[in-house]
Amino acid sequence: MSETNPKLRAELEGIPTYKPGRPASSADGAVAYKLSSNENPYPPLPGVLESVTAAAEAFNRYPDLACTALVDELAERFGVPHAHVATGTGSVGVAQQLVQSTAGPGDEVIYAWRSFEAYPIITQISGATSVQVPLTPGDVHDLDAMADAITDRTRLVFVCNPNNPTGTVVRRAELERFLDRVPKDVLVVLDEAYHEFIRDPEVPDGVELYRERPNVCVLRTFSKAYGLAGLRVGFAIAHEPVAAALRKTAVPFGVSHIAQEAAIASLRAEDELFGRVGSLVCERTRVVDALREQEWTVPETQANFVWLRLGERTLDFAAACESAGVVVRPFAGEGVRVTVGETEANDIFLRTAELFRKEL
Repeated sequence: MSETNPKLRAELEGIPTYKPGRPASSADGAVAYKLSSNENPYPPLPGVLESVTAAAEAFNRYPDLACTALVDELAERFGVPHAHVATGTGSVGVAQQLVQSTAGPGDEVIYAWRSFEAYPIITQISGATSVQVPLTPGDVHDLDAMADAITDRTRLVFVCNPNNPTGTVVRRAELERFLDRVPKDVLVVLDEAYHEFIRDPEVPDGVELYRERPNVCVLRTFSKAYGLAGLRVGFAIAHEPVAAALRKTAVPFGVSHIAQEAAIASLRAEDELFGRVGSLVCERTRVVDALREQEWTVPETQANFVWLRLGERTLDFAAACESAGVVVRPFAGEGVRVTVGETEANDIFLRTAELFRKEL
């Protein structure tokens, strides 16, 4: 038999692997908590489970390719034209469509680092070149340096706001100054997967910025605040040429009928959603305050997680947390991201952090 293998694209060599948050497990049967994936600890919003159950009766049929009812709901909710809304399999799925629509071999995609770990993956898959711009010492996007990094090869810039995994934000004045510097033919993607958790009034709503800027696209998701992580549905709001490109690059029937119905029901339960998000924000404040009392340096977070820089002790801290009954998300040599979850889980994390801090 021939040892020759099928020829695959050279761009896939050495591609980084996306590392999902590890599931919680316990050897002795004790309760363990997963604080590694920024999931919402609450069950589905009122009416969602009923919608999903009803929709399941039709999963022998293909879903609506155009997600018509969901797009109608989103267009009304955000006050934008239907043609400016495009859906996909979570915001990361739409992000990949954006890179496919704008960048290929010889082109460049700029993003902060460290930021969302899917950015280098989807950039390399497209054959484009990543340009990673280090965060400031305060773990915030260095927008001036990002603007300086733009060349005639730049096709797309990601701004993750709040940033994953640090939770930090860029505010209106600095973001608008940055957008003024970006050439009009370079697409700026405001990745706002955690937008609902923002309480800083100086952080702009990306949808308002998009309205006057044809080169701005906004990403949102139902995976985080809305609690639909397992159903994979996200969307973009962008001017028509970009939104049309997203529809061309979308996987046909990628967003299931169940996901579409769950997203619609979630949008209609936003009063309950805002209450739950408010509770999580209060719990976030409690966690951050406790960590600072323990003398940890914690960046101001506007997301549903906190970031601790631990350097070479990162994996030791993650192991200590797991032994105590909570799984966190380590980034080896850098730090850990810890989701704000159930009160009981947060208490275990805080006790572990206090003990570990005394060892440093």
